[in-house]
Amino acid sequence: MRSRGSGRWLRRLVVTVIVLGVLAVAVDRAAEWAAENRLATMAENQAAKYDVEATDTSVEVGGFGFLPQLAKEKFSSVTLTMKQPTFSNDVAAQDLVVEMSGVHVPRALLEQKPGTAVTVDSTAMRVRLSPDELTKLAASTTSIKGLSFRIVDGKLHARLSVGGLNTEVAVTPQVKGRRIALGVDGMSDSIPSVVRNAVKSQLARGLAFPQLPFDAALKQVSVEGDSLLLVATVADLKLTS
Repeated sequence: MRSRGSGRWLRRLVVTVIVLGVLAVAVDRAAEWAAENRLATMAENQAAKYDVEATDTSVEVGGFGFLPQLAKEKFSSVTLTMKQPTFSNDVAAQDLVVEMSGVHVPRALLEQKPGTAVTVDSTAMRVRLSPDELTKLAASTTSIKGLSFRIVDGKLHARLSVGGLNTEVAVTPQVKGRRIALGVDGMSDSIPSVVRNAVKSQLARGLAFPQLPFDAALKQVSVEGDSLLLVATVADLKLTS
């Protein structure tokens, strides 16, 4: 009898532990979901101040255990994703991703109190831009006629009209302040040197990219797959409600 009683007690204990574990996970996930939505709204509102709007904005909190991190008022990592963001000159990116590490959050974050501030130790931003959107950007920032872009075998190519002739050249994008400068890899010798030099000079001046949200500074640009990848950093990022 004593053995049966002990067995029942043990089973009840195991069931209780499992139920409490499930409840703890559910509470942790619910709190995480609420915080992620709160952070997404804060980021969306702040991005709007830079005339940046997206079709969808989401946040994912990284690290192990949400509530233990919130108790310490610090998330190890947070990823912000804005899908199809549109900038001030109607140029639309494919997506904008902000990777944050060392995210300091007050416990009042879940209470939605006005004035709640979230600060970040380190922030890296990635923006993917299609060649078609780069063409749209070129139309508003350069006087070169018929300038358009495409990616061929991992290289960015510029197509343009020079002296009534259509030509295509491989170009290397580089960051020049807030501009995307384009270094010409080579042009046909059939084009007069004075025209070649004028085109190279204009492409080297680059395309003015609109202001990125959160005062991000453009640091690097390269071709990745079928897109142009822009990498930027944000100094002293602060999100406020």
